Amino acid sequence: MNESTNAALPKVVDRVAWQAELDALRVREKAHTREGDAIAAARRRLPMVEVDAAIQLIGPDGPVSLLAAFEGRRQLIAYFHMWHDDQPAAEQCEGCTFYNGQVRERSHLHTRDATYATFCYGPYEQSVRYRDFMGWDGPWYSVRECAEELLAGRRVGVFYLVCYLREGDRVFETYWTTGRGAEVLDNNYALLDRTVYGRQETWEDSPAGWPQHWDVDRDTLRVRGRPTAQWARLEAGRSDDLGDRS
Repeated sequence: MNESTNAALPKVVDRVAWQAELDALRVREKAHTREGDAIAAARRRLPMVEVDAAIQLIGPDGPVSLLAAFEGRRQLIAYFHMWHDDQPAAEQCEGCTFYNGQVRERSHLHTRDATYATFCYGPYEQSVRYRDFMGWDGPWYSVRECAEELLAGRRVGVFYLVCYLREGDRVFETYWTTGRGAEVLDNNYALLDRTVYGRQETWEDSPAGWPQHWDVDRDTLRVRGRPTAQWARLEAGRSDDLGDRS
């Protein structure tokens, strides 16, 4: 069925002209990739700061040390997951649900001696119910009582991606990021950035007439009053009861 959406469209050219423009863009893409490689090389050369390996997290069996969260591997990648106290699942952080929910296949990290774990600001029993409702199965810890020590000099309660290195029984922090730095966890934006309409957000530099539906990420990450990914879980019959919040 032929149907016009009346949406703005790119100009139509023949394949030779199209390929020529794409080839020109590819030069810039390759330069961007190489610059990313150079930044990663600089990141690997950063100094590091020691962290108390005995800091106590709360896991499924109670208190456990930061060192134990490495699960015997040399490196630990931790996502600090935001938590809204005394709120039901529908009111939990849509951004953290979006980012943290995408790291599911961890075997490739394990082959490179790295563990991925969630450090949640919420109490363990409530927050792990959220993990289970979402169908995530990765290591999950509460850092409610130790976040200030782990995040020395940083605002507690905000999402972070933090990398640690273990040297014997000593632990060092090697890198951290937040904000758009967390996009490294996501593949949706990377894929949408390759499409003609992009992410459709108002801050994007797009041609006149291009659809730009979303003012802020919240509009795409939260729909009908919930973090977007929750709806599929509810439709599958999962309970979003986080237990007693008193």
